[in-house]
Amino acid sequence: MRSQIVRTNNINLHVVTDGPESGPSVLLLHGFPEFHYGWRKQIPALVGAGFHVIVPDQRGYNLSDKPRGVSAYRVDTLAQDVLGLFDHFEIRQARLVGHDWGAMVAWTVAIHHPERLEKLAILNDPHPDVMTRFILTNPAQRRKSWYVFFFQIPWLVEWILRRRNHSYLERVLTRSGRKHTFHETDVMKYKKAWSQKSALAGMLFWYRAAFRSGLRHAFRRTALPARRVKVPTLMLWGRRDVALSVDMLQPSIELCDQGRFVLFDRATHWVQHDEADEVNRHLIEFLR
Repeated sequence: MRSQIVRTNNINLHVVTDGPESGPSVLLLHGFPEFHYGWRKQIPALVGAGFHVIVPDQRGYNLSDKPRGVSAYRVDTLAQDVLGLFDHFEIRQARLVGHDWGAMVAWTVAIHHPERLEKLAILNDPHPDVMTRFILTNPAQRRKSWYVFFFQIPWLVEWILRRRNHSYLERVLTRSGRKHTFHETDVMKYKKAWSQKSALAGMLFWYRAAFRSGLRHAFRRTALPARRVKVPTLMLWGRRDVALSVDMLQPSIELCDQGRFVLFDRATHWVQHDEADEVNRHLIEFLR
């Protein structure tokens, strides 16, 4: 893989690329608490299928810039980072794939800038309007989302996540997956990324920005029709997600004009790790 720093939206993002530059471009957006390494099982398969694969560390993560302040991490700002990557790599219409928070950014690009996307693939993350409705009306999903409220506490959470060599974050990662989803060598690489200066604060700012903007707009948003997605969309979902209810899958795909989903009964939130071969097969088939 080739590593480079790309200037976009007034910040620098660390980006790795692989595959033939003449091939169709695919952008992969990671979620919390991963970085570009979270797509390690997808990159070789996509390259082998002829795609030019572009994988950033999103702002606040690993080797990318970590602006100060919660307001720098609003989802519309994060979407502009991605649009800037499209422009840098001269991509008129992109194939965009996102997992977890990366999927929320991908949804946002698809809703507000559909002309910039050719196809959209979402892994274990609901349509943002569906998520808002479930948080407000579904007690079970609120219980699953307890950590979002915990992450709002400044300073204390950073200290807890940092202490004992990031042991709490390690448990969050490993205990939410299957027994062998993350190996010891994987955890070592994640800990190196989490140890980058200001990385923990940057990662948490995503949650704090979403919580603050969500409080302002949640009730107004539920009073409006849910926003539709016009881009062809594939959703891949692990049923055993401890944080996100599978009940959000069907209403999310119903908001897509050209959508379909694949449900993996034995996979967790980390579906791209748990069912890598099948996920890769579905992605390649769809993105082609």
